[in-house]
Amino acid sequence: MSARTTANAIDALRRGWPIAIAGADGTLALLPIETTDPERLAAFDPEGQASVLLTSGRAATLKLANQRDAAAPDSPVMVERAPWLDFAAATALADPQFDLQTPLKGPFRAIPVAAPEAAAAALRLARIGGVLPAFFAGAAATVDVTLTPADINAHEDAARLTIATRARLPVSGAEDTEIVAFRTPEMPGEHVALLIGAPNGQPPLVRLHSECLTGDVLGSLKCDCGPQLDAAIRAISASGWGILLYLRQEGRGIGLINKLRAYALQDQGFDTVDANTRLGFAVDSRNFAVAARMLDLLGQRSVRLLTNNPEKVAQLEGAGIKVIERVSHILPANPHNERYLATKRDRTGHQF
Repeated sequence: MSARTTANAIDALRRGWPIAIAGADGTLALLPIETTDPERLAAFDPEGQASVLLTSGRAATLKLANQRDAAAPDSPVMVERAPWLDFAAATALADPQFDLQTPLKGPFRAIPVAAPEAAAAALRLARIGGVLPAFFAGAAATVDVTLTPADINAHEDAARLTIATRARLPVSGAEDTEIVAFRTPEMPGEHVALLIGAPNGQPPLVRLHSECLTGDVLGSLKCDCGPQLDAAIRAISASGWGILLYLRQEGRGIGLINKLRAYALQDQGFDTVDANTRLGFAVDSRNFAVAARMLDLLGQRSVRLLTNNPEKVAQLEGAGIKVIERVSHILPANPHNERYLATKRDRTGHQF
């Protein structure tokens, strides 16, 4: 039942409803700062005593890392609820994209985390749900969902992925194409595969493409996703046979809204890696086990992989898919994405 419990908790976080996490060292009632409002905060914490739970990275930005109770790397940090730390001030603490616009009052004081296991689980749950990892935290409240740290699953269960339907779909650059849709019982979104050409007895040329609304649909020049998608379809078609997997992992797994927040931070001078971590997320939260399962369901256990990212090769092979060749996928830069491509090369191990 943990997958259902996690889904219910994420739904509550996205709606701004309170939840509770019961860890071995105590229980925390939690209200997500990003999605709540002053009225819900007053109902959750009428005495104005709930502390603010933040990530260690955010605490470092707020100059709290020199305080004993905020000094442990990667540990949750609890900030004392001062009288002036109202909803607006907490929102400014939670979202670093507003740091240049919102003077932070301070000083802030880190206090001991009463239930460290539950606090760490809360931050993990927020990241999975695509919500900023920041909460009002108290000891007791009326909540909508209660769960334990063991209930929290980081990714959909690839083993439960099934083919939902398939149909012929001529696309620009590859008219001889079939689309196959996949889904799992717990996840609201669907992954799809484009089967381009006909199997010829050789391992297919395969591209793993993570969803990018801004690049794929709107033509963003800040990344190379749209051109990569189009070029991959053409390359697979030219090879005679292959598969494009379109994975619902927007923004390297942090979701559209947080990706746009990262864009705002990039406009302030941070690169894509530092922008993600400043928001409290991993550099790359994607999991390609679902891609391996899609290939398995399509009967393809050996592939040529069109990618510059060695991590995709490693994850596919770790899930039992043999990558017999890594084929580079190199496209020219433009003035808007030169720094982004350099960051991928220099900081995330992409091989161009």
